[in-house]
Amino acid sequence: MSRISANRDALPGAAATVREINQQPEIWSAVSELVDRRRVELNLFLDRLLERSDLRIVLTGAGTSAFVGSIAAPALARSLGRRVDALATTDIVSDPHGSFPEDVPTLLVSFARSGNSPESIAATHLADQILSDVSHLILTCDGSGALFVEHADRATSKVVLMPERTNDEGFAMTSSFTSMLLAVLLVLGVYDTQVVRSLVASALNTLELRQDAIRALAARSLERVVYLGSGPLEGLASESALKMLELTAGRVVAFHESALGFRHGPKAILNDKTLVIVYVSSDPYTRQYDLDIVSELRTSMDPQNIIAISTSPLGETDVQSWVMADAADLSDGLVAVAYVVVAQLLALWSSVHLGLTPDNPFPGGNVNRVVRGVHIHALGE
Repeated sequence: MSRISANRDALPGAAATVREINQQPEIWSAVSELVDRRRVELNLFLDRLLERSDLRIVLTGAGTSAFVGSIAAPALARSLGRRVDALATTDIVSDPHGSFPEDVPTLLVSFARSGNSPESIAATHLADQILSDVSHLILTCDGSGALFVEHADRATSKVVLMPERTNDEGFAMTSSFTSMLLAVLLVLGVYDTQVVRSLVASALNTLELRQDAIRALAARSLERVVYLGSGPLEGLASESALKMLELTAGRVVAFHESALGFRHGPKAILNDKTLVIVYVSSDPYTRQYDLDIVSELRTSMDPQNIIAISTSPLGETDVQSWVMADAADLSDGLVAVAYVVVAQLLALWSSVHLGLTPDNPFPGGNVNRVVRGVHIHALGE
């Protein structure tokens, strides 16, 4: 049993978030089994689409669900050898013609925890309205949600419902995020489900062995946390920063950027109370740029304020290096599934340290678990 499980009762207002972070290794195995069971059915739906050279694949969602697409798009583009775009539903809804400028055959892949956010349904409606040939792949965690209900029986749609426990009760998406990310990589990618064993081992290692170090980081009362990543890991950096902002109710400033992009102005965010976490790529070429920024940062800030998360050792350095060796043979899209557990735990413990309730960091309701107040305007209105 991980320490976070053992101490769960001592964290008032955090039971759901703790449970949902902890359950991820088990959930990933369940997602793998789910995809295996439905492989023939899914392939029948997808093969006829993927054999078309002019097919555009668009991955969409809002907030954390959008970051599923940001991570998966470059990973799938590489594995499929074709263009894959990530567009947030919020961008599709606000600029539909800019999102769908060409009327080409399109597979719209939608991610949603509940499927009840106004933009989730609106994005699929707009795609249907603008495009003459669009199919939908829906990955969601709520079988009663509007997105699931609308697409469950459509001939041009295929819905993949995540295991029931992934419909997170906590404010922040944790197991819902990783389950949908893993599922789309297994469904659309060329990955064997055996890779899940490596992810499970990596996450268990983090849950069992990194708790004290992560709690110590949170107890340092950091003012700012910066996440850096390249390729698919840039999307992970975005999600990691959002988790910190959400669970600390914005009291810890969190920022994200690519390893190369950070030098072009955003580096100004650094001060002596900033923690920088660099997600190091498993790709040998991309990895060089991540290690370059680690080396540069250690010359301008305390090396103890830098943590490199990697699948292999960095070599001799005074920077903290947390190695997930079990994931050493995995590509960055998959590695992101295991890496994010560190960010989830740091956000959780930072929230607890600040005296907040991670299950609902906004008791006043100014930020909601499911977005409210969005008015969907008719196209042409």
